[in-house]
Amino acid sequence: MAGNSFGQLFKITTFGESHGPAIGVVIDGVPPKLPLSEADIQKDLDRRRPGQSKITTQRQEADKAEILSGVFEGKTTGAPLAILIRNEDQRSKDYENIKDVFRPGHADFSYMAKYGIRDYRGGGRSSGRETACRVAAGAVAKKILAKHKVEIIVYTLSVAGTYAQDIDFGVIEKNPVRTADMKAAGLMTAKIEEARKNGDSLGSTLQCIVKNCPPGLGDPCFDKLNARLAQALMSIATVKGIEFGDGFSASQLTGSINNDRFVLKGKKVGTDTNHSGGIMGGISTGEDITIRMALKPPSSIAKLQKTLNEKHEEVEVQVKGRHDPCLAPRVVPVAEAMIALTLVDCLLIQKATNL
Repeated sequence: MAGNSFGQLFKITTFGESHGPAIGVVIDGVPPKLPLSEADIQKDLDRRRPGQSKITTQRQEADKAEILSGVFEGKTTGAPLAILIRNEDQRSKDYENIKDVFRPGHADFSYMAKYGIRDYRGGGRSSGRETACRVAAGAVAKKILAKHKVEIIVYTLSVAGTYAQDIDFGVIEKNPVRTADMKAAGLMTAKIEEARKNGDSLGSTLQCIVKNCPPGLGDPCFDKLNARLAQALMSIATVKGIEFGDGFSASQLTGSINNDRFVLKGKKVGTDTNHSGGIMGGISTGEDITIRMALKPPSSIAKLQKTLNEKHEEVEVQVKGRHDPCLAPRVVPVAEAMIALTLVDCLLIQKATNL
């Protein structure tokens, strides 16, 4: 299957299915002598894993990272880095009643149309379980970015019309919704629990901020930094929209307001405003990169729905199993990973450009 690899100089290839024996990732282009342990990777995998709270799927997976190659005596060797994550809590029987049915909102029909065969157990390759591989690779990318003091912050901005307003980055990991506003966290949690009890699900938005990104990353014309970040984040199945800086609201502004004026900040060039979201002409400016992501409601819901089966007969379907009523909390570390993977790749390309 094409489309399983991402990146140019820092390249990842993920493999495995939701209900197979394991999933994993191979990373090529990891610089040598980078201190790396399984514990470094595990920290982010624990943030993405299922069963963290009542508002996430109750599938119990340890998501334990196993480094198979590319590390010797605690440091990377420059060889391909292979990471394995074994599946431990699959319940394939939950999908027996829908193996011939095209679930509304899912990739069942589109995969069948493309390949003529599909793994109906949890969606197989189209399952969000694949994103654990990205998070594992992203943990490696974050270690590289940390050496350059680049920081990635992602939090839940809204759930069902409730927005984070009193922003405090310090509380993101202290509430189950991973929002930056503790008061909003309680309201968001209550709405998610209500939707779950009603057999339904909720959409959400995420806010992403990259601090200390060096200027000059990104390549015109087709590999602009915002284009590459958009591809990376839109490759997360639940993401339906991306905005950089002022995004769509910029269409309502005049140029005199929207233009970011260049000023000196100490000895460095910066801008007095950041309507552009830290990227101009597809290249980073050194200001904070700001991105908003729109996530659709999870497609797996307990409500009875009408659909078609593989014989094109109209049937009713009720999706059983353990599913997330809102994806925002578990997509936060996935978004961080995809941003980190993109930035490391662009950073290596920039170093190669200016040998």
